[in-house]
Amino acid sequence: MSDVSRPHERRFDGLAALYDRYRPSYPREAIRAILGGLPVPAAVVDIGAGTGISTRLLVDGGATTIAIEPNDEMRALALDYGLDARAGSAYATGLPDASADLVTCFQAFHWFENVAALDEFRRILRPDGRIALVWNERDTRGDAFTRGVREIEKRFGDGESNGSRIGPKLGANFVDASLEELLGSGGFGGIRRLQFANEQRLDRAGLVGRVRSASYAPRSGTALEAMTRELGDLHRRFADNSGHITLLYTTDIVIGERTSHRP
Repeated sequence: MSDVSRPHERRFDGLAALYDRYRPSYPREAIRAILGGLPVPAAVVDIGAGTGISTRLLVDGGATTIAIEPNDEMRALALDYGLDARAGSAYATGLPDASADLVTCFQAFHWFENVAALDEFRRILRPDGRIALVWNERDTRGDAFTRGVREIEKRFGDGESNGSRIGPKLGANFVDASLEELLGSGGFGGIRRLQFANEQRLDRAGLVGRVRSASYAPRSGTALEAMTRELGDLHRRFADNSGHITLLYTTDIVIGERTSHRP
């Protein structure tokens, strides 16, 4: 969720409230798939947990969950929800060896130096532990509104489009074909990819807030004004009688099991 890699930890400064209010959640069936087959209650470490959107779902799913988040503003909101939220990073969680059944990264793995992160994940996972990497990706297939939002994000983002993602990143995301190889070399096998439909109902303010919650969105000035104006125009074209639109996503998941030996 929030930026976790050392060079990027500050990219979400000032965005915690927007992030918490306007980022989409994740389908309950996706959480059940991630936790399925693990001990009950599973010991979960949610890395790059941000304000705890994913952590709360894991807790609701019956897991004993520790949120690891380096951004102070994000972590403060997670603590406000009563979560066990701790300062740390994907490379230094501060947790004991072999203490987790599951490590999750929701909307976060692409911010990590992946090799160093996977080393830390293996260290804190039990021998039969699991990782789950999760992203909400815009589903622009056949949906003109979601496609229009994506085009605006690309036009005003602070970096070039990278696959289906915009802006800077350090590591792999769901669309990278090399992800299976990366996980295999990091000591994880039985790689599975899952996908669930997801959506978010938003009014005009919610649409603007959702786009502004991204680290690559303009923060102020003429660029923010122009982006807000274009989003408002798009909202007027597609809003229903209640003034709401539906932004479509796919929740994309990569699950891997810790192997006994690294290649």
